[in-house]
Amino acid sequence: MIDLAIKTSKRIAFLTGSSSGFGLHTSVALAKAGFFVIATMRDTSRRGELDKLAELNHATDCLEVVQMDVTRPEEVAAAVSGVLARHGQIDLLVNNAGFACGGFAEEIGLSAWREQFEVNLFGLVCVTQAVLPHMRERQSGTIINISSISGRIGFPGLAAYAASKHAVEGFSESLRLELLPHGVHVVLVEPGSYKTGIWEKGLGNAPFRPSSPYSRQMESLTEMVAKIAERAPAPDEVVDVIIRAALAPRPSFRYPVGSGVRLSILAKQWLPWRWFEAIAARRMRPPRS
Repeated sequence: MIDLAIKTSKRIAFLTGSSSGFGLHTSVALAKAGFFVIATMRDTSRRGELDKLAELNHATDCLEVVQMDVTRPEEVAAAVSGVLARHGQIDLLVNNAGFACGGFAEEIGLSAWREQFEVNLFGLVCVTQAVLPHMRERQSGTIINISSISGRIGFPGLAAYAASKHAVEGFSESLRLELLPHGVHVVLVEPGSYKTGIWEKGLGNAPFRPSSPYSRQMESLTEMVAKIAERAPAPDEVVDVIIRAALAPRPSFRYPVGSGVRLSILAKQWLPWRWFEAIAARRMRPPRS
């Protein structure tokens, strides 16, 4: 995998959060689909898994790794301007960088709330603003924002994450309407649960104390997440959807993906809210001793 690329006739894809999860697999899949991929990550010492997967798929010549922290505007500006100087264009932006802050709203400190929004929302906005002038001037481009089922439905114990993803949804709705007259398409991909480690990491770092008034709910949530993580499929289905949206000349706005995701969204839209409360209360019952 090269670090300084020469100009190429391929379309250029710029991804955030490429060291793991959806970003890692999407980077390689886009390279296989014909893109030259700029795979950005906060810490390039974590590129090992991406290098191995790219080599396995004979994609090393179509990938360039760039260090970039989405929460540092100066790094974002330098990364984007560097790519434009080397390659002359950015055709696709995939805003994937993000993490899940687990815990109950009362017990999550404001610093953790701010960090959740700095990465999941403000970092996404920062990268988008850096790329937009180029796409708008060319009257061409696609921006894919990786949201979540949590961007449509708020789940207990994930208030900070759900709030950040709801914000991404609202931002993307406005941006889609703003950019359509300029030939730029904005897309939301809304995955359910997949084997990416995001939920386990989020709850693993959640504030928790045995005397918490939410301790029994946290036990239920932890047990539920463990079952989901055990049964969740590999992220291939989400990656396929991202590739489909990236290749489409006129992509749709929303791509919900995953078992039960569409049904859950429709149920929230049409069922009485009290029914949702009853379902959530039943699922959050303490585990049997």
